[in-house]
Parts: sequence; C-alpha cells; structure tokens
Amino acid sequence: MYNLNLEITHKSSDTNARVTKFQTPHGEVETPMFMPVGTLATVKFLSPEEIKEIGSQIILSNTYHLWLRPGTDIVAKAGGVHEFMRYNGPMLTDSGGFQVFSLADSRKIKEEGVTFRSHLDGSKLFMSPEISIEAQNKIGADLIMSFDECIPYPTTYDYAKDSVERTIRWAKRGKAVHSRDDQALFGIVQGGDYPDLRKHCAEELVAMDFDGYSIGGTSVGEDKETMYRMVKDTIQYLPENKPRYLMGVGAVNDILDAIERGVDMMDCVLPTRIARHGTLMTSTGRINIKKAIYKDDFTKLDEKCDCYTCQNYTKAYLNHLYRCNEGLGNRLFSIHNLRFLIKLVEDAKQAIKEDRFKEFKEETLKNMGFDERGF
Repeated sequence: MYNLNLEITHKSSDTNARVTKFQTPHGEVETPMFMPVGTLATVKFLSPEEIKEIGSQIILSNTYHLWLRPGTDIVAKAGGVHEFMRYNGPMLTDSGGFQVFSLADSRKIKEEGVTFRSHLDGSKLFMSPEISIEAQNKIGADLIMSFDECIPYPTTYDYAKDSVERTIRWAKRGKAVHSRDDQALFGIVQGGDYPDLRKHCAEELVAMDFDGYSIGGTSVGEDKETMYRMVKDTIQYLPENKPRYLMGVGAVNDILDAIERGVDMMDCVLPTRIARHGTLMTSTGRINIKKAIYKDDFTKLDEKCDCYTCQNYTKAYLNHLYRCNEGLGNRLFSIHNLRFLIKLVEDAKQAIKEDRFKEFKEETLKNMGFDERGF
C-alpha cells in the first residue's frame, strides 16, 4: 500500500471544510482541489503545459477509454500515461465502472464481472475487478480506483443492497491483484440514496484499509437535495486521515457544498463540455457567449478572472469565434471554464485557511444568482 501521508493543515471552525496536503510519486498536492478530466489522455483542446498554467494539480484519464484506444499495453510500452501524454504531474484514473454501467442497454452483470458492447464498434467486451486494476497498473496513474457498480437513480432498495454487496466483493478482489506500491488505490462507496447502505458500504471499505475513498453514485439523475444527502450519508463514515473524493461534480454550488461537508477532491467533464456549446462560467453566473448581445461587447469575459482568455480577449471576439465555429474558441472557452473552477476552489481553500469559508460560500453563491439554499 502506498502511503499518501495525508496531513490536515487547516479546519473550518463552523463547517467540516478542511485543507489537507498529501504526497504522490509526481509531487505534493493541496486540497480541496478541482481536477480536470482528460478522458483519452488529453484534456480537450488544451496542452499539458496549458493545464499546468491554469493551476491544475491532478488530471484524470479514463481506464475504459484507454483500454479500448490505444490499448493499455501501448500506454505501458510508452512508459505509462505520464510519458505517453508528456504530463509531469500527478494523475488519476477512474476504474471504467461508470462508463461500463452507462451502457445499460448492452450490459449483463454477473459475479465475475460485466459483459457489454463497445461504444465504438459494438464488439463484445468483458470487464472485471481484476481486469480494471491490471489495466490501471499498466496505465500507471498515481491514484487509481476500485471497480464498482454505479447504479442508476432511482432504484429499489433490494437492488441497491445487492449492488452494494457486489461492489464490496469487487473492491476486495481488485485490492488483491493490485500489484504496484507506487499507486494509491481508492475504494468507492455506493448505496444510492439509502443511508444504511451508504453506511454499510463505507464501513466495509474502511475495514479493508484503502489509500483513499471515493463517494460514487451521485450526479446520476437525482435532485440537488438528494445528492447533498448522499454525500452527508457517506462522508461521516470515512476516516479523517485519508483523502475523500467526490466523483463527477462540477457545478459551482455542488463544489462548494461538497467542500463544506469535508470533501477534498472533485472532478467533472462539465466545464469543457458546456464550453463547447458556448456556455461560460463567470463570477456573476453563467452566460451564453453566442447571444447577439455580446456581438459588440468589448469588455472582458469576467473582470475577476485571471485566466489567459479573460486577460487577452473581449466578449465580442469570443462571440465571433463561436459564431464562426473556430477551433480557437473552444480552446479559449475551455481554458476559461477550467481556470474559473480551479480558482474558485483555490479561493475556497484560502477562505478555509482564514476561517471564513461559510461567509465565502454564501457571498459567492449570492453573486452568481443562487438562492439562499444554494440552488
């Protein structure tokens, strides 16, 4: 087991928010942090150098997608994912479980694993805990994830219970074949919106002594209040001396709520996905840059943002790029949205250090147009 040596450096006095730091083979990181997603060993439209420049600490790649293309043997032959994509910084891979289980029409779940069809060519594939962990060992990220079953919302209690037990057994099997002591392996807590199942799953995984713990099964169709309750019903059973990772969260209100509850790490494709459609995050709320009102608006996108896009280009130019479908637009939009979220979490971290996180959260959400509940 790789020892991350997590150290809690600051705690909020009136929330569960915290600042921690831990060590990876590719450098020390400080949390809370938002992690950009580079599904195919690339964050869409950005170079590794640009990812560093916007302040990213950890980036993600996806086991399922790299397993299919170019194949994990090729990634391993290149020297691992860091060498393959020339990124000299900490990296994380998810297990592929979410992608496998999103193929609901073609998958068949058995105790051995999951049979499903490739989203590329329809060919028959099989993924198991052992295959997932062995693939991640070949990919070589610093942090890797257990293979779990991500259930849909809503689902019945009986199905959720069976799924949790399967996820626990799969976690144990994956841990048994994990062969690299330079990779930290996380367990993933499931259980849907059932508090007792979340508690049971968390306690069983904690007993296995993973290097860190992920909160899975959120952002799968549930409403905000349900999602926040899922996080609360999980995090209270996770150890303080291990990293806590909330998977698939990228909206501002969700990020700040998670930090308030004691989450350390978050990721999502949202900032780059909405960027491609011209939706940009700002300190006063989201805007759609393709609207005609921006055609002759020669102001910065966001006066409070320090990203390359905001420091160099006007809304009018960004509107022009979108309307002309120019590739530079996608790059500039993605740089902005990613930097916006990374800076948001940097500011939240500073607020925790100064013991004013609650006020920071309330002010930030108010300025962005959220109601008193943060919705």
